[in-house]
Amino acid sequence: MKFTVGEPVGGPATYTSAETADSPVAAELLGLDGVTSVFMTADFVTVTKAATAEWSTLAPAAGEILGRHFG
Repeated sequence: MKFTVGEPVGGPATYTSAETADSPVAAELLGLDGVTSVFMTADFVTVTKAATAEWSTLAPAAGEILGRHFG
């Protein structure tokens, strides 16, 4: 799912659940149960979830994290 935050997020960079993210935003997003990867570039962040995870719970949580970091 693509989240446009309206300001530069850095990147391009891809973070996965198998590695330690050097971005606090990516690390927090990857901490959500079911998030498998985070892609950041320009003014948006793309979050990828596991097949068993539900967007109905992940999307609001990811939006809250992004709102805290990017306003």
